[in-house]
Amino acid sequence: MFRIGIGYDIHKLTTGRDLIIGGVKITHEKGLLGHSDADVLIHAIIDAMLGALALSDIGTLFPDTDPRYKDADSTIMLKHVYDLIKKKGYKLENLDSNIIAQSPKMMPYIPKMKEGLAQILDIDIHKLSIKAKTKEELDAVGQKLAIECNAVVLLSND
Repeated sequence: MFRIGIGYDIHKLTTGRDLIIGGVKITHEKGLLGHSDADVLIHAIIDAMLGALALSDIGTLFPDTDPRYKDADSTIMLKHVYDLIKKKGYKLENLDSNIIAQSPKMMPYIPKMKEGLAQILDIDIHKLSIKAKTKEELDAVGQKLAIECNAVVLLSND
């Protein structure tokens, strides 16, 4: 049986924080505001995986009211969620995602993101797609106030 999930996340850009996307630290004058490390790509992937199996969402599993998740590394949260997915008898078949940011440019960082995510998700790197998009200077993302991501996953239970 196959299960499909869609995930989305957005975080406001702010000074005084590192910019972490896809588990990779990106050189930029601002980072993303959030309770954890605010990794929008990983958060979208987590929501897609949880949604595929109707297991709620990232905010339910890792509430921003819980001090354990203050500044938490999202790669650890992703590993936890993927372990949960595997315990349910499923595996990741493929992942397609978009990082939507006016700046900084994401393309130089995508190979390292894919490498790290492939390792965490125990999947061939060629089954992971991460694309970079802009908002053509429209809305909060286009005005460099935020970064958003979406992700779609296909899970199977051979």
